Amino acid sequence: MSSKYVLSQICIYPIKSLGGISLEKSLVTSRGLQHDRRWIVADANGKMLTQRQFPTMTLIKTSVLENGIGIEYQDKKIEIPFLPETTETKTVQIWDDLVTVIRVNETAGKWLSEILETDCDLYFQPDEELRLVDKKYAFENEHTSLADGFPILIAGEASLQDLNNRLETPVEMLRFRPNLVFAGGEPYEEDTWQNFSINEVNLYGAKPCARCPMPTIDLQTAEFGKEPIKTLATYRKQNNKVYFGQNVLIKNIGKINIGDKIELHEKN
Repeated sequence: MSSKYVLSQICIYPIKSLGGISLEKSLVTSRGLQHDRRWIVADANGKMLTQRQFPTMTLIKTSVLENGIGIEYQDKKIEIPFLPETTETKTVQIWDDLVTVIRVNETAGKWLSEILETDCDLYFQPDEELRLVDKKYAFENEHTSLADGFPILIAGEASLQDLNNRLETPVEMLRFRPNLVFAGGEPYEEDTWQNFSINEVNLYGAKPCARCPMPTIDLQTAEFGKEPIKTLATYRKQNNKVYFGQNVLIKNIGKINIGDKIELHEKN
């Protein structure tokens, strides 16, 4: 057992592909951090909208308010409630999964359609909609939110520092959209973590995270570039996939805080 690792950042991304929020503490639920990727933007055909096709989404900020989620772009702001104001359901496709979601309200869809210059709407994943993770990696039918595939992504500060040492212009950790960031250890050590805990919340490493082009989007300008994926590919590429961070499964719910120690355990 080791406690040389410390939780240094907690991040959530309430609306899939919009801006993230840094937190001091969070509740870990069975499908991920509380409020993390419970909302999704989709078109009339149920196709999800992401930064891959709409990089402007990078610039839309989110915040957790008393009664809902704040959304902000330039001088335009709206607030959506934690629970939908309609009963309208839609099936959206997230990669290979079909997920039933509920339309939030009329205001959010119109607001996002204007900013993204495409017809779209905002939907919420209800508690009863359980989206199972890939059974190849599951232990006990774990489920997730509207994230790409797993409930939590963890990455080490040492990994980012190693990458930035190879880049002409350093990048921020938020490029990789992790939920948990830790200090301590060696670069990419998280790839090997199998069984660990944070403040009595037990977690399991599922698989290293294969990266799409989204980390190449500049967080300030929403412009695509080549880095950091180009450099990562020179030493973190396997089977035509480039890896950064570790996908994580949740064993039990609980609370975590910045500064909590991370304990590694023997594999069960």
